[in-house]
Amino acid sequence: MIRKNASEMAAALAAKEISSVELVNAHFDRIAEVDTQVKAFLYLDKDGALSQAKAVDDARAKGESLAPLAGVPVALKDIFTQKGVPTTAGSKILEGWRPPYDATVTANLKKNGIVILGKTNMDEFAMGSSTENSAYHPTHNPWDLTRIPGGSGGGSSASLAAFEAPLALGTDTGGSIRQPAAVTGTVGVKPTYGAVSRYGMIAFSSSLDQGGPCARTVLDAALLHEAIAGHDPKDSTSINAPTPKVVDAAKRADVKGLKIGVIKELQGDGYQKGVLNRFNESIELLSSLGAEIVEVSCPSFEYALAAYYLIAPSECSSNLARFDAMRYGLRVGAGDAEAVMSATREAGFGREVKRRIILGTYALSSGYYDAYYGSAQKVRTLIMQDYAKAFAGVDVLVSPTAPTTAFKIGEKSNDPLAMYLNDVATIPVNLAGICGMSLPSGLADEDNLPTGFQIMAPAMEDQRLYNVGAALEAALLSKWGAPLLAKAPALGGSK
Repeated sequence: MIRKNASEMAAALAAKEISSVELVNAHFDRIAEVDTQVKAFLYLDKDGALSQAKAVDDARAKGESLAPLAGVPVALKDIFTQKGVPTTAGSKILEGWRPPYDATVTANLKKNGIVILGKTNMDEFAMGSSTENSAYHPTHNPWDLTRIPGGSGGGSSASLAAFEAPLALGTDTGGSIRQPAAVTGTVGVKPTYGAVSRYGMIAFSSSLDQGGPCARTVLDAALLHEAIAGHDPKDSTSINAPTPKVVDAAKRADVKGLKIGVIKELQGDGYQKGVLNRFNESIELLSSLGAEIVEVSCPSFEYALAAYYLIAPSECSSNLARFDAMRYGLRVGAGDAEAVMSATREAGFGREVKRRIILGTYALSSGYYDAYYGSAQKVRTLIMQDYAKAFAGVDVLVSPTAPTTAFKIGEKSNDPLAMYLNDVATIPVNLAGICGMSLPSGLADEDNLPTGFQIMAPAMEDQRLYNVGAALEAALLSKWGAPLLAKAPALGGSK
């Protein structure tokens, strides 16, 4: 049962072929079997999960009306607060902190009866592309345990690929849902900025951060998307508009007559040959399904990476100022407040977090604000304009999700610039506030590891992602004869 899709699990639960308690226990058994190798989780909430599962089973036995995913398990990235459950954002500075409230996303999961298994590992405060920056341990890619599972949400993506959970939640500031999906052969969606509440999601870069669904199929992602999205008065950036009908779009899966734009700037030099081969094959499949393929140029994308690494650190330096050893979290040292705060931040923050705080503080400092942060915001406007111009002529834009497959753990940990380049194709979506999806496009020729296909759509047109994604997924599934994850090496001896 653990290898079925979430939608199939939901159908089995509705037909009373299995109980939620049985399903949750099966996933905890799988976690016990393989997570010593994968290390996807930071914390398991067994008592809480089984209590939620029993409540769903009792409600179903009484004939109560339940949400589509009621009783299905989910893994929650450790950046979302969950009342009474340790929430660390992958950092020592929050080690042992148990929030007194639920994030809106967490509350929405509970409202829909989706059972939270536990909290997944991540790069500290979502700063990284490999989950090597976690203060606790790196997560390993189930396809090859010597390789990274992407980041910052590598724990969530790895839990899906290892069949430890059928659904997961992530956050995407510059690609932290989509890039892990690409390198683990799973599906990840960054919804339109403001479509999913950020209340209770520990902030990294407030104008870029966005929670979203991670799953093994496009339909499963759509079902989770509808469960977590919606307007939230607690979040001032939340969009007060109906959630796009993404489930209907995933079921429609018809690209006939659609215009699909291939972004010229997001391919070529720096992209692995096997990644481009699978991308081009996917383009041919979409064309065979009746889509019109055109090339699109977005010249400002050349500057997206540089702009992002000024905007995001600047906002992080402001957001992380709240961790001052005075109100919650770690507290070390002695003396006056300044001495305690300095000692606590030195002990509690990791190397990458410190690097970005310093970079952001410098970019915001007197005399440099206009030259750095101000200029980066101007580039952001140009990127938005490039997208607007492109979407005037096409329905969706596409590119490879990541330029390479998963690299070896430790391979880039001492080279920040090389690490940052992993997000070159995903960052423009966040800067513009639009929506994007990554789905598996096959295995690269060089290393037999997963590659990702990225789809982008205008703000609040998220349904276009799911329509095109589901159509491509079905075509690829027909071509492969089995889901891509069926080709992954077995972990723990389980079949």
